[in-house]
Amino acid sequence: MAGHIGAVAPEMTIGDLLRRFAVDQRDAYPVVSNETLVGIVSMSDALKAFSSYEASQHYNEVIGTKVYEVMTRHVMTVEPGTKLRHALQLMAAYRFKSLPVVDEKNGLLGMITRKDIVRVLTQHDQPNALPLAAPAVGYYAIA
Repeated sequence: MAGHIGAVAPEMTIGDLLRRFAVDQRDAYPVVSNETLVGIVSMSDALKAFSSYEASQHYNEVIGTKVYEVMTRHVMTVEPGTKLRHALQLMAAYRFKSLPVVDEKNGLLGMITRKDIVRVLTQHDQPNALPLAAPAVGYYAIA
């Protein structure tokens, strides 16, 4: 299991990942290995493994597929000082519902979601950057 809350390990099976999606209200999980972000896996990524006819015939094999086999390896990220406008532009342009927040060594700090941004926009008069001194919102633990 990945050491960061809300992250998954690349070795996790799709079966375990789907169980997490079933109980959490997330659209994607960051994939962390050795405290470093190595990918992101969405619910769509997990479900695509079941989309072919052959997969439906080999359910047990597909359910045992590892996250690293279906995850996206090239991940768009933001840093803690990223301007709110930039995070919104990325989310709008690429239709992301969340973005991993990383440090300078690509260590996962958390995730910023659309719901987090809505909370920030409704709490601040002029949001220019993510509120680094604010309490944790969503599942991005703001330091």
